[in-house]
Amino acid sequence: MTRRGNLLAIVIVALITAFLVGLPLLRTGSISSVVSFLVPSLATMAIFAIVCIGLNVQWGYTGIFNFGVVGFFMVGAYTAAIVTKSPADGQFATYIGGLGDALAAVPLPGAGAWLPFLVAIIAAAALSAALALPLAWPIVRLREDYLAIALIGAAEVLRRIATEERWLVNGSRGLGGIPRPLAGWVNADAYNYVFLLIVVVLLLLVYVLVDRGIRSPWGRVLRAIREDEDATAAAGKDVVAFKLQGFVLGAAIMGAAGALFAFQQGAVSPETFTHFFGTFIFWAMLIAGGSGNMVGTIVGVYVIWGLWSTTLQLQGFDLPAFVEGRIPHLRDTLVGVIIVVVLLVNPRGLVPERARVSRWLDRRVAAMRRSEAAGD
Repeated sequence: MTRRGNLLAIVIVALITAFLVGLPLLRTGSISSVVSFLVPSLATMAIFAIVCIGLNVQWGYTGIFNFGVVGFFMVGAYTAAIVTKSPADGQFATYIGGLGDALAAVPLPGAGAWLPFLVAIIAAAALSAALALPLAWPIVRLREDYLAIALIGAAEVLRRIATEERWLVNGSRGLGGIPRPLAGWVNADAYNYVFLLIVVVLLLLVYVLVDRGIRSPWGRVLRAIREDEDATAAAGKDVVAFKLQGFVLGAAIMGAAGALFAFQQGAVSPETFTHFFGTFIFWAMLIAGGSGNMVGTIVGVYVIWGLWSTTLQLQGFDLPAFVEGRIPHLRDTLVGVIIVVVLLVNPRGLVPERARVSRWLDRRVAAMRRSEAAGD
């Protein structure tokens, strides 16, 4: 990473932090209001960071250009809803599943507070992976541009099914009243802190597991495929099988993040999962932060969503009518400007991928350098 790129990353992160803390403080003058704004914002960032880690597995490490992220994100959210909700009444809502009451009745300590949600996250990841495998099998051999088009179409088909097939997930009305994990164990005023802790713990778990996988021989094969498929195939590796594994793993992670998003929002509908919100914004985060780098992925989420959140705070200020009516456009423009600036200064992102063969080799090289330094 160049000194100029490093400085840019520090400056942008510092500015976003200043905006996240300073704008709510200027608007209300209360520290408690700043905390009330930051806690749910950080929870959303953690959820989106999990999505971007899944996208990073697909694009950053495997080289699969998935422009249908919203499909797997949506499937995870709807799966969590139908697993944790009570059965449909048939009058105001019609949907399959409704396993929440049955799971809450399982004879385990406090099962109703945690078991439905644990099952929902696992089911969301499993169903997203199950959909990704047959979807990717015929199209993973396509070139990047054709692959992107095919995945956009697949995501739109899933969204149309959720909209039109009311018997499945209540159609365009969506699903509301989604329960929240551990909600009955804490006071409502403190629940945001508990939920933030839940999503941060899951983010750390996903981070550690993916990081260990990428540093393993399996992960090195994925990066070899990204760099040169022909050379990897010549080395005796089944390129299609490894690409399928990377794609399915990324989709499963996106599905789990979708489940967390459903718990946070308490309601989901097809209008929530647009291609802009569910695909473009995640690509913007990954590109800005640095694909192929786990830390860069999280930094990109912090920068892009931090900017997105702080622009909403501008609506609480007394602004000229010309500016006040154009805040959404200003927000989109600022996101585009940050991406352009980052790519111009450092095309590999704010925290670019480090060239690394293996952790063992890194330690050996460091030990040799220390020996050489001691000998001098």
